[in-house]
Amino acid sequence: MRRSSIVPIGMLLVALSGLGAACTSDSAQKPKPTPKAPTDNVLTRRGSFFNQQWAMDTLWEDGLAEVATYAAERVVYGEARKFEYTLITVKEEFNQQFNVKTDDYQRRDLFPVMKVNEFCAISTENYPYHFLTSLFFRRDQPTILHKMTTSSQEWCGNTFKAITDDGLQYAQIYNSYWDGQGAGHRQLRREVLFEDALPYTLRSLRFERKPNFVVPVYELQQTSQAKAPTLYQALFQTEDAQTETTSEPAWRVTVALDAQKKNVYWFAKRYPNTLLRQTTWDGRTLLLKEVRRYAYWPKKPAPSDTTAAATQPRM
Repeated sequence: MRRSSIVPIGMLLVALSGLGAACTSDSAQKPKPTPKAPTDNVLTRRGSFFNQQWAMDTLWEDGLAEVATYAAERVVYGEARKFEYTLITVKEEFNQQFNVKTDDYQRRDLFPVMKVNEFCAISTENYPYHFLTSLFFRRDQPTILHKMTTSSQEWCGNTFKAITDDGLQYAQIYNSYWDGQGAGHRQLRREVLFEDALPYTLRSLRFERKPNFVVPVYELQQTSQAKAPTLYQALFQTEDAQTETTSEPAWRVTVALDAQKKNVYWFAKRYPNTLLRQTTWDGRTLLLKEVRRYAYWPKKPAPSDTTAAATQPRM
């Protein structure tokens, strides 16, 4: 007997439904979510233009500070004023509870930071200006500011600004004598650079690659004003410096904040890549006079010397 070639209608429907499912893409049934753009920040990416291990060198383990002194100029009251500028770079141990240099090295919440102090006193015919900026970076993160305080003092008044990293953004508090800037706080973008930090952060560049890149940069905070800082999309360009422009072989880094505002930094080619020279669009200049390593802070008195301990100034 010949077998019938007729397929039962039920089986046919099942087959057709299966065929339809096979011919229909998953995307037609359930649209795929739009993939998130990958985060590729040049400041934090591994293997980028910055060496995150730059400050891990044993040089910084000797307990001494690098103290660099510069012949400097800055325009005040429309005139270029000459003065001395000091950059201090040193490793410290912070504690998490107070987020400052610890006195107790047995604590369990310690972490190492690099401190950079920038100090100057500028004389004018009216009165002197004093500026001190303290920047702190986790030792293995030379590109990400951990904390910054900056203050100015002169006869019109004093101004104080502090910036801290809360992990998501920067929180800034300020207090000044300027109208409209008396006291307050604001949020700033994270994963940016600060102009004040460039003399330190740019030392960690992988100079030999001659990197060119664009990164957001907040304008200089070492001022007497406390207005909301301008954020630039700055272009960084690296090249060999001309031999006649510095006292030793150097790298030249140009930072174009915008088309009209360009800063130039010269760093020694040999480690620790000391800042040798600096010029900025607003007339600030630095030229290295000397650099040395020493403990500039007073030594702590012996435990038995209670009288000295009561009067000993603290860092």
